Amino acid sequence: MPFDRATVRDLDPAGKAVLVRVDFNVPLDDGRVADDTRIRAALPTIELLVSKGARIILASHLGRPDGRPDPDLSLAPVAVRLAELLGRPVRFCPEVVGTRATEMASELGPGDVLLLENLRFEPGETSDDEGLASDLAALADLYVNDAFGAAHRSHASTAGVARHLPAVAGLLLEQEVSRLSAVAESPERPLVVVLGGAKVSDKIGLVSRFLEIADELLIGGAMCFPFFRSQGIETGNSLCEEEGVSLASDLLDLADRSDCELRLPVDLVAGRDFSAETEVSTLDSNSVPDGWMGLDIGPATARGYAEAISGAATILWNGPMGAFELDPFSDGTRTVAEAVAGADGLTVVGGGDSVAALNRFGLEDSVDWVSTGGGASLELLEGRSLPGVEALGRA
Repeated sequence: MPFDRATVRDLDPAGKAVLVRVDFNVPLDDGRVADDTRIRAALPTIELLVSKGARIILASHLGRPDGRPDPDLSLAPVAVRLAELLGRPVRFCPEVVGTRATEMASELGPGDVLLLENLRFEPGETSDDEGLASDLAALADLYVNDAFGAAHRSHASTAGVARHLPAVAGLLLEQEVSRLSAVAESPERPLVVVLGGAKVSDKIGLVSRFLEIADELLIGGAMCFPFFRSQGIETGNSLCEEEGVSLASDLLDLADRSDCELRLPVDLVAGRDFSAETEVSTLDSNSVPDGWMGLDIGPATARGYAEAISGAATILWNGPMGAFELDPFSDGTRTVAEAVAGADGLTVVGGGDSVAALNRFGLEDSVDWVSTGGGASLELLEGRSLPGVEALGRA
């Protein structure tokens, strides 16, 4: 389905102040950016506005400072890294709104870039406070939302500002919505969806949706254990979300009525403890003995999943197959990651842990689309509307 909102390409921003909501919620380590993936993802929109002579004001959140300043969550280090990536100066404002922010915004010339301090230092950001939204809007003439990772939130800097200024999507937001919507609404078939992670409750909406849409749904990670327990299969000391057991039972019933094949692991790799040094056992079934915890899908499951992935025309992967960060339990996730990277079909990967797995195995450049959104990706794939997108003007 074509993206139906106006985008930054539709603007004539020369000489105008443009407030751009970006997602610079990146990890910091000792005052430096530890992973600049999300900063790089915003560069096309910023560079386009620079080339058109806009006066650019960037706004982002970082972490959860709970509406008050926290020096450890300042965006100052992000301004430094952004300047390096852009190859041009980036001014940093030590406040979000107020006298200093107004002065620094007014001093910008065409092509200049200013980054405001962490939006969540303001208590009104997450409550979509009208006063904060108005003050942010007063800094600019136009508004661009390029923060897909925050598009599922109705915050002052997303839905709020859009009530006051002409509002369009950035290039990243457009791409994210278009790519993910294509998977959920008009995929080339067969569509194979691989879901992992810890909790069924986190992804019940996704499982339900794709049982209606996908041709095969492959489950891994700790979220498989509620499915097993609901069938009377022993799970030992494995992480098993209690509230997920009844949910899993309902999903199995739904799968029985669906044309989608729901596949669960047929073998597992278990450990005595959650540790890289623990005793390890490869189980030839999906039943986990007492005293053991399942920490990865087994080799037979991994081969079967890889075969399904290789035959798909569209592949969506969200969530690891086990504790891939521990070497003895990384093979299942590695096999799936390599299958996704080597697939001939369209490959879309979402979820922070899946992306971390791709990075760990050196495969991040071998898939068609890596989503920057966590909760936003899930909600869009579930078929829910995103407030940050709904607030934008239509094309």
